[in-house]
Amino acid sequence: MVRSCERGIPSWVCVGTLLLLLHFHSVTVRGAALKQDGALDTVATVLNHSMGLVQRMESLLAQGNASDVTLRVQTINTDEVKVIQAHSLMLTLQSEVFEELLLSRNTSMVLLRETPECAAVFDKFIRYLYCGDISVRLDQAISLHKLASKYHVWALQQGLSQYMTQHLSSDSPTGHVIGWYNYALQIGDVTLRDSCLQYLSWNLTSVLQSREWISISEDLLLSLLQRSDLILQSELELYEALEAWMSQNQPVSMTVESALRAIRYGMIPPQHLFRLQKQSPLMVKHYESIRDLLYLTFQFHSASPIQLAKYINVNNCSIFTPRNYLSPSWGSPWLINNPTRDDRSFSFQSQLGPSGHDSSKRVTWNALFSPRWLPLSARSTYTELGTMQPTRTDGGRPRIIVTPATSSPDFAGVSFQKTVIVMARQQGKVVVRHVYNFHQSTEEAGDFLLEADLQRRSSEYLIDSSLYLHVVIKPLYQTLLVARK
Repeated sequence: MVRSCERGIPSWVCVGTLLLLLHFHSVTVRGAALKQDGALDTVATVLNHSMGLVQRMESLLAQGNASDVTLRVQTINTDEVKVIQAHSLMLTLQSEVFEELLLSRNTSMVLLRETPECAAVFDKFIRYLYCGDISVRLDQAISLHKLASKYHVWALQQGLSQYMTQHLSSDSPTGHVIGWYNYALQIGDVTLRDSCLQYLSWNLTSVLQSREWISISEDLLLSLLQRSDLILQSELELYEALEAWMSQNQPVSMTVESALRAIRYGMIPPQHLFRLQKQSPLMVKHYESIRDLLYLTFQFHSASPIQLAKYINVNNCSIFTPRNYLSPSWGSPWLINNPTRDDRSFSFQSQLGPSGHDSSKRVTWNALFSPRWLPLSARSTYTELGTMQPTRTDGGRPRIIVTPATSSPDFAGVSFQKTVIVMARQQGKVVVRHVYNFHQSTEEAGDFLLEADLQRRSSEYLIDSSLYLHVVIKPLYQTLLVARK
């Protein structure tokens, strides 16, 4: 039976009347202000009492005053039941699913069955329907998102997706990014899925060192191993993390072989490969499945790339393609204090190539950063040596160029892909904010910091008013990639 509040009037009418009166009161106040201001020819003033209204709505839910529906939330596979006194008007205003449930009921009670995780946050979910705001913890995001999706509360669903995208770098005891990735994959949220995958790829070293790494699924593991944009210290670090994952998860042989063959052995120095052959239980056990790759790798390290290209075909072989390695052999960090002040430059060295034949050869690089300058195509200023210099302009954007300081016959057959990594602090943690890749034939990244406002001290691209960069040089043996027997 529907409850009444006074003289037999249904309670939902009372609640509706309350909301209408509050709205009429607000309109009356604003109307009076507008009328008075019209006489005085001044700008209207808005009196905002919305916070008080939210507090009254929260109190209405907490006390159950004039409620006309009882929600019995039963936790699946348990006897636990949570009872909430609610109001039909508030539920139907926010959720078409609740509207259908309430229209089809024949009593004042509605039975809802939820998983333990969703039942635990159901009070928060209902409060959002009354108040329009909600406090979210990392471990509650998926459960609340499930409830918002189930009951078609689209604004909350979208807000939770944005929350997860913006809190990938937050610290949590057991990790959350991999769980969010799996959930996004399950529900088909492409934006959240890609954001999680990018975060894992760009911050792989911290992921490998976390407890979350061991919980990664086989599909996600193989997906990451195929990527060339992974940012980590070295390929050896990735192999050792893979061995730890294998030891913990004991996957089937097909997964083991696929994962081992995705390691880029050509990027691991031969002295470390010799050690792995003898000391790595994983490699000893599955040596036959990767023997051809190891044989090719040792050939790669023992001869010059040009000589090797005469005898073997390595087309489509990823073991010769470097990832974004942060170790000193492949680049250098660059801290720029007060980046809007003036132009900066610095020099660093990288290994000519990953081949053991080139391990002792170094390339010296000059990097130039300017907060405001024109693109290369618009410059006409040259030094006496013929090198390009920045043309300062008030309308220019931040730019960076990376060029070799010298040329050498050793460069024959080698092309260099240059990557600039921008770090930032998010949720108290330093993470990769953006990655800029240079085309092999150009000196600069045209979209470098295109959306950054370096003039603003609170810019998300700055850490304590400084720009934290890491320049990575990825040598590619072009002759190897196109060679034929």
